Amino acid sequence: MAKVYIVEDHEMYLEGLTLLLGKYPDIEVVGSCREGKLFMQALPSLSDDVILLLDVHLPDTEPEELMIKVRETHPQIRIIFLTLMRGTRFIHKLMKYNIQGYILKSAPIEELIQAIKLVSEGGTFFTKDIDINAKTDDARNMLTIDSKKVDEILTKREQEILQLVCKEFSNAEIAEKLFLSIGTVETHRKRIIAKLGVNNTVGLVKFAVRHGLIND
Repeated sequence: MAKVYIVEDHEMYLEGLTLLLGKYPDIEVVGSCREGKLFMQALPSLSDDVILLLDVHLPDTEPEELMIKVRETHPQIRIIFLTLMRGTRFIHKLMKYNIQGYILKSAPIEELIQAIKLVSEGGTFFTKDIDINAKTDDARNMLTIDSKKVDEILTKREQEILQLVCKEFSNAEIAEKLFLSIGTVETHRKRIIAKLGVNNTVGLVKFAVRHGLIND
């Protein structure tokens, strides 16, 4: 019996995945949550035989920050990351934390089941749709995001800030407009850049233009 714990902030995806996995008699979903901070609280109670299914993009926690905490308390626990993006930017960063799997959310359920079974048996599973040997710079823009999926990657606040950044508002102007501190705006900007797999604000604007994410 493979035991899994799911961390996924998108409610519909989380509920759908839980229901689908529940149909397989050799897989047990032992718990789930939608926030990185809540997962941190639950982590001490999880045993090392549990497989973690982690969303790469959580609204309140960076993936590397999450991995540092996980490996501090559970150096042997097995981890499969779920993502909407084909780029290798994140997978290269996460490999150093001894992860066992990386799979696209768009993959068929059979592929995820295969990944869970392989990892439960001590193996690894990295989707063939991502070339993990590709150089980060070459794969930076290989993202599967479109305007319909942006809601699944960026929070509403991050989308607001993205629009203002692309309209050349400064951090101070965005802070004043949205009643936030400049530090909070800077944090949101960094998270947006990380989530979209670009290197800086220029790359962010180019990405938004290319994918039609800027409103008039």
